[in-house]
Amino acid sequence: MLYFISSSTNPVFNIACEEYLLKNHEDDFFFLYTNTPALIVGKHQNTLAEINLDKAEQENIPVIRRMSGGGTVFHDEGNLNYCFIKSGEKSKLVDFQKYSQPIIDTLQKLHVNAKFEGKSDLTIDGKKFSGNASHIFKNKLMQHGTMLFSSDLNRLNQLLKVNPLKFKDRGIRSIRSKVTNISEYLSHSMSIDNFAQLILTDLTTKFPDAKEFELSAIDIEKIEALMAEKYNNWEWNYGYSPNYIFEKFSNFSGGIILEVSMTVEKGIIKNLNLLGNCLVENHILDFKSLMIGQYHDKETIYKQINNLKINLYFKHITQKEILSAFF
Repeated sequence: MLYFISSSTNPVFNIACEEYLLKNHEDDFFFLYTNTPALIVGKHQNTLAEINLDKAEQENIPVIRRMSGGGTVFHDEGNLNYCFIKSGEKSKLVDFQKYSQPIIDTLQKLHVNAKFEGKSDLTIDGKKFSGNASHIFKNKLMQHGTMLFSSDLNRLNQLLKVNPLKFKDRGIRSIRSKVTNISEYLSHSMSIDNFAQLILTDLTTKFPDAKEFELSAIDIEKIEALMAEKYNNWEWNYGYSPNYIFEKFSNFSGGIILEVSMTVEKGIIKNLNLLGNCLVENHILDFKSLMIGQYHDKETIYKQINNLKINLYFKHITQKEILSAFF
């Protein structure tokens, strides 16, 4: 087994690194990384249904879809992430508890009563500090998980707060749990870097043949190519979402109402219905035809609305208000 701590805190780089090592190296790996603030969405989730889009945009928080299933999580500098990549017999690869146990063992040494609970959670006093997810590629497993060490939990809760009533789909919904930070339970203060080193020390004791690894210049070049090709793209991070129906009723000042209902497939608006007292009825069909075929993406919708003489289609309502009704 090869082990390392990522020298990058770029969330796009580290998520792409997981896929690259899984698919392009024969070795088994264990590595740790921290990210600057980011929202990491499960592979089978509807991104817009999982995040507080307005808050994420206000704070310039990137949203990245990962390869594994499970729910949406928030990464920041107080969240230590781990990843196992292991070869084996395909039918016996997935074992959340097995690959979480080294983390639990390290915490037990620190007199923190961490436990494995449910399908894939790690808890302290019944509060979740780690969620785990996995992905299988051929005869290899990637299992990764979060470790809330000293994360900003208020920010986490704000960024993951969303109105689920707007979406109807078959995407996997995140299960919200009470969460906590590991640092709250330590008998003495410790930096997240020292905690990471302690985990690595314990791991190399368990696996005495483990060797330290460093990404080569070629590795980094290929990871950056994967970032450009996949993980920096709207089509993967948002457009890969399962097909959904979006419905929203908006009530604006002056008694103006606008109801939007649309079907979205692979991120593209396929059908659109509008109701409200702000519609110019004899022209609204033209507006709908212009919107159908567009990405359900704020930048795309904004550009489309901004290029129109909006008073041809709507009355007593601003472009900003129309945009808000679509999200």
